[in-house]
Amino acid sequence: MTCAYDFSLPGLSGDTIDLSAYRGRPLLIVNTASKCGFTPQYEDLQHVWSRYGRDTSDGLMVIGVPSNDFGEQEPGSAEDIKTFCYRNYGVSFPMAAKQHVRGSGITPLFQWLDKQGGFLARPRWNFYKYLIDRDGKLTNWFTPLVKPASNRVEEAIRKVILSN
Repeated sequence: MTCAYDFSLPGLSGDTIDLSAYRGRPLLIVNTASKCGFTPQYEDLQHVWSRYGRDTSDGLMVIGVPSNDFGEQEPGSAEDIKTFCYRNYGVSFPMAAKQHVRGSGITPLFQWLDKQGGFLARPRWNFYKYLIDRDGKLTNWFTPLVKPASNRVEEAIRKVILSN
């Protein structure tokens, strides 16, 4: 059976984000955009990353996946995206290079997320959030209307962090 750790993404800095390097760590994967009404959620994502993952070897791993699939709200280059995220929100969690999260060019990770979560979990806009447990399985997903630092998301994060 395939799990989230079987995938990799090109990184925003030209590197590769190999999810197998995070095996055993919970993941929060988010499709992002810089020019969206939900863009301020980067601040919450950074908060969640700082609180639950950054300083631990087995804590939550947050991964941003920029996409220009919705309203062309991520039009910039990799350097533009990196500068915007750091300058405006202090983003220090890993960011993938711009990816397709729907349609014919969908990246394999989002194909897998779509299959695991079903039709309703398919991103229909920016800032869908996918929570992966320590076994690499999708446990929860959240629409853009649910902020990353909401009680609902943080409770789900704590649950997967505390699981063995």
